[in-house]
Amino acid sequence: MPWLVCGEKVLSSVEIAERRADRQRGLLGREGVEGALLLRPANSVHTLGMRFAIDVAHLDKELKVLRVTSMPPWRMGRPVRGARAVVEAEFGSFERWGLAVDDQLEVR
Repeated sequence: MPWLVCGEKVLSSVEIAERRADRQRGLLGREGVEGALLLRPANSVHTLGMRFAIDVAHLDKELKVLRVTSMPPWRMGRPVRGARAVVEAEFGSFERWGLAVDDQLEVR
């Protein structure tokens, strides 16, 4: 499984959803998530039908963080201008990882 990396720091394992069906399913039906889920292409997400809160990072085409937010279940997120991908993780993950706007991410 690939890793989500910021600089030389490994943040977590990452599951990549690039097919339309995988992006639409996302984290629905899960009780939680180990690591993170990278959705691309994507510029917005929702938590309709989800059982847990998530952290959401909107990324540009180079995987630079444009916006970081948290979403409780049953919410609709707005599209973020310039976003081409989204990282989802369990609520509180980004704080533990120290993830912030302008961080440059990489999948290895």
